[in-house]
Amino acid sequence: MSETLDILLVDDDAAVQRALKRTLDCLLVANIDTASSGEEGLEKCQDKVYDIVISDLSMPGMNGTEFLKRLIQIAPETIRIMLTAHGDAEQVLDAINEAKVWSYLKKPWNDRRLEMVIGQAVTMRKTLIERSVLKVALQKAESRIKRAVEGFIGESGALKNVYSVIQKAAPSQASVFITGESGVGKEVAANAIHNLSKRKGGNFVALNCAAIPSELMESEIFGHVKGAFSGAISNRDGAATQADNGTLFLDELGEMDMSLQAKILRFIQTGTFQRVGSGKLEKVNVRFVAATNRNPLDAIKSGHLREDLFYRLNVIALHLPPLRERGDDVLLLANHFLHAFMSEENKIFSGFSDDAKLLLRKFSWPGNVRQLQNLIHSCVVMNEGPLLTASMLSSQLPIQDELIQASVPANQTGNIPLTSAPVSTTTGVCPNETIEQVAALQEDGVIKTLADIERKAIEDAITYFEDNVVKAANALGVSPSTLYRKIQQW
Repeated sequence: MSETLDILLVDDDAAVQRALKRTLDCLLVANIDTASSGEEGLEKCQDKVYDIVISDLSMPGMNGTEFLKRLIQIAPETIRIMLTAHGDAEQVLDAINEAKVWSYLKKPWNDRRLEMVIGQAVTMRKTLIERSVLKVALQKAESRIKRAVEGFIGESGALKNVYSVIQKAAPSQASVFITGESGVGKEVAANAIHNLSKRKGGNFVALNCAAIPSELMESEIFGHVKGAFSGAISNRDGAATQADNGTLFLDELGEMDMSLQAKILRFIQTGTFQRVGSGKLEKVNVRFVAATNRNPLDAIKSGHLREDLFYRLNVIALHLPPLRERGDDVLLLANHFLHAFMSEENKIFSGFSDDAKLLLRKFSWPGNVRQLQNLIHSCVVMNEGPLLTASMLSSQLPIQDELIQASVPANQTGNIPLTSAPVSTTTGVCPNETIEQVAALQEDGVIKTLADIERKAIEDAITYFEDNVVKAANALGVSPSTLYRKIQQW
């Protein structure tokens, strides 16, 4: 807010306007406009944002309460003050409740009272402006963070802690050591740190130390000169050179050869390195982010990770929680992947069935987000809509029967709870019996092959449970994958 205030006086009495304007001119530096009615006041507020509006309560046409109520829609942060006559107490209460009037002045006003009210109004207006500016700044910062960590999807408390660490760590030059199980998104986190740092204009270079043969790793990191080894037909820049003024991400650091870890430690300490086959020192400015899916202390004890290298890199520790500890984030991620793969595979799905949502929540996800992503992709490719069901998901998962049963809600309309064992009057199938026990229920005197009996039992169970293969398999005491194999054979 500028030092000069913009004030609007709304009153149908010109004498009141002049007297109030004269007093305010003596109290503060302000641009003071006037209006003779609520309608005129609204027109002026459409063209200009006022810091303070002082309106009479009783005016012909639109009264002060209605005028200030409409002003809220146009300029909610404008300070609204009411001018009232004696005996208007009830109307003043209406104005406070409906028009959110900040204060009021009685006519004829006391100059000292007017000075106090205006002084407080100016202070309040400054506070509102500062709060608005801060809110915009925070929104921009949050938007920037969101763009930087857009690979992360979730609203759980565990993930919010990750966002907080990334936000604080990114602007610094400190090395970051990320821990977490495979598939939790360690490279996504490293990339977010880079994108939020002052180095975002430089390269983000990621090396998976477990994916590159040990004999090639040194060349991958430091580069080589022509003739350094068989096949080195020209000079080649390594990751260290490519990441100059950027970020170098060393994923699965515990899989790197111990002798090379010593060279990495020296590189971190001095910022210098030698290409393979060269005796010349080169210097770069690189920020290091490292990660491992091992427990670092266990990796040190087992000889997979140098202790001095770990403590040199572990300036800021960032742990990424496994998917099973992120609550309903799994549903947000599943929906995100479903829409992404629907577009990619030109399929149409409306979402997940209730039993599928329950299964998604209960499964332990040992492969974390990567496993969930691959599962949804597979289900989209192998199935048609409109819903992805628990049976579709479980057919692609190493899942236990107890978990499948837990994913089927009891007392569904038209179905019988799995805890009971009623006999279907139409099929003769007892849902909690095994295939062998069902065979004994066939008609006397009719000899059927075991294959026919088994097929009849499976078809009856599937019919009984209205084509829900998961529930049918649970009732028959077998896994859904067994039924799917049988159906495919038929």
